[in-house]
Amino acid sequence: MIIGCPKEIKVQEYRVGLTPANVKAYAEVGHKIYIEHNAGTEIGFLDQDYIEAGAIVTDKATLFKESEMIIKVKEPIESEYNYFRENQILYTYLHLAADKPLTDMLLAKKIRAVAYETIKTSMGLPCLAPMSSIAGRLSALEASKYIQKTFGGAGILLSGTVGTPKAKVVIIGAGVVGLNAAQIAVGIGADVTILDINMARLSYIDQIFSMKIKTLTSSRGNILHCLEEADVVIGAVLIPGAKTPHLVRKDDLKVMKKGAILVDVAIDQGGCFETSKPTTHDNPIYEVDGIIHYCVANMPGCVARSSTLGLTDATLVYGLKIANLGVEKACLSDPALLQGLNTYNGKCTFKGVSDAFDLEYTAPEVALS
Repeated sequence: MIIGCPKEIKVQEYRVGLTPANVKAYAEVGHKIYIEHNAGTEIGFLDQDYIEAGAIVTDKATLFKESEMIIKVKEPIESEYNYFRENQILYTYLHLAADKPLTDMLLAKKIRAVAYETIKTSMGLPCLAPMSSIAGRLSALEASKYIQKTFGGAGILLSGTVGTPKAKVVIIGAGVVGLNAAQIAVGIGADVTILDINMARLSYIDQIFSMKIKTLTSSRGNILHCLEEADVVIGAVLIPGAKTPHLVRKDDLKVMKKGAILVDVAIDQGGCFETSKPTTHDNPIYEVDGIIHYCVANMPGCVARSSTLGLTDATLVYGLKIANLGVEKACLSDPALLQGLNTYNGKCTFKGVSDAFDLEYTAPEVALS
């Protein structure tokens, strides 16, 4: 198969879909790989490294024209839409339930799109987990920065110090993001509370933190109570492939302390705070009713080398399967990949996306038959 890996063009996005080591893995089994010029230069993967691994370095237009399969990190943005041609395979993060224009483009061009974030095994979401881990850890670190008075926050040190209270950090969602956010927040020394609807997960969190953090059921009443005392609220809710519910409403900001910070890690899926809107690393925060909001849509991009290595380690095995077998045989032979198929031949094949936009849903196994 002919595979293309373009340079990411989102603001401050330096990750790359393939490392030179990944290219070598594809090339060794007979695939032809195009890499866009300078795709990985910012994080130390030079064009020469890709050439030595077996890739052809070229421009974006040639790459898209020649490639049967496009491997990216982030979802395509509008300026990239025209590069795609009918029936190409797209393998990347998509987050379609929060992006109607991209969904429409993929359906109109009959793109066979496999989303990293909805590939699911019995153990979880293998291609989403590495970035969830990094985003969770970053969420606590970014909160500790932007709650500083110099950035408009309340001027609080999360750990406190002798004679001063610890900051109260509230984490909504105890999945991979929430767990990693809690690890960093506890490590910093904050007073941490985590909420989730899954009591078994809360029990696990309680045990691994040796009862050092508070655990609560994620009910409306408990969320409101926590908001009143919170210095930091981290939104870590995930419904794979579907739009995230707004668990903190605009009116709820009135009960919060001025200068508190909301960090919405779920912003790629629409965000779990009603007042959330996507921001970038160039301009990461804004204020609503005295509450600082941090809603960067590509949080792991600021640690791009670590993120690229973690991501591509997870995506390589599925990418090779698609390249070796074709998207149809690969998905039908692997239930995890089948759940990753979001659009195929003009059909919406992921229920969360069809529900978000009231589209006709076609089961992926039906679409592929």
